[in-house]
Amino acid sequence: MSKEFRLNEKIRAREVRLIGVSGEQLGVVTLHEALTRAREQNLDLVEVAPMAVPPVCRIMDYGKFRYEQTKREREARKQQKVTLLKEVRLTPKIDEHDLAFKTRTVQRFLEAGDKVKVTVRFKGRELAHPQIGRQVLESVVDKLKETGNVERAPLMEGRSMSMIVAPLHGHKAAEKPARAEVPLKAGVAQQ
Repeated sequence: MSKEFRLNEKIRAREVRLIGVSGEQLGVVTLHEALTRAREQNLDLVEVAPMAVPPVCRIMDYGKFRYEQTKREREARKQQKVTLLKEVRLTPKIDEHDLAFKTRTVQRFLEAGDKVKVTVRFKGRELAHPQIGRQVLESVVDKLKETGNVERAPLMEGRSMSMIVAPLHGHKAAEKPARAEVPLKAGVAQQ
């Protein structure tokens, strides 16, 4: 839980602004009177705004309040879409087959809904020919037109040139299976 509230005897103010169970203002009362009113209803006195003058306290069922608050936080976390930034590294002298393999890897990441940083790393004298690295990145983009689009154009950063490719908005992320089912061979026991 993100925030802890003081309740009942843990409240240290002499006077508090009291709010009833249904949200009605009951005015500024002494802490003793507020605690008495909360106990009469078999509920808790919770300090919801400790920095206010006087502090704001509310009469409520604290257990139910905490349960609903954690439930709301869980729902909020569930609603958040976490996009990971994956990285695929290439070299300017990459072979055609290796480039195709790396491109398929990028495509798989994009289909899963992740952004991909494609980086070409230069070594030694390769740094004198950045256009070769740009050509490699452009060939990757050409092969990924159906799956993704360039979010950040190729940019030189020290000894590497990189770009960021994002999945297309209309392209749905592939549902990941919970567990891959492996068919059993006859006579072989599963471990």
